[in-house]
Amino acid sequence: MSDPSLLETVKIFLETMGKKDYESGTSMVSDDCEYTNPAPFGTVHGPAGIRGVLEPFFSPTLENQFVWKHTAVEGATVFVERVDRHHLPDGWVELPVTGVFEVRDGRITIWRDYFDVTTILGVWPQPEGV
Repeated sequence: MSDPSLLETVKIFLETMGKKDYESGTSMVSDDCEYTNPAPFGTVHGPAGIRGVLEPFFSPTLENQFVWKHTAVEGATVFVERVDRHHLPDGWVELPVTGVFEVRDGRITIWRDYFDVTTILGVWPQPEGV
């Protein structure tokens, strides 16, 4: 039997991070949370690691939306197929993503996102000096 609170935890977490409320969002992950994205991004650990990836990535966005398509919960694992929508100054960018989360004691301990890197890197603004 699945626990609906696990799905709700992930939903609130993604909504909070999408609003760029990094302090509240990262309070929902364990101190040793493992966050993995496809290469070249790789894996980071803990709230500071997650914030270190998302804060600069979201910096050019005016708004972020996570449109949920399908979900499944098995034990402590939550699967979310979604479309990440990012409003940039030149318009919206959409990225199909599948996220896998593990939630223990109300906190996210693992977060793995799977997506086509070339889809996002081809349209994402590069930071100054890069």
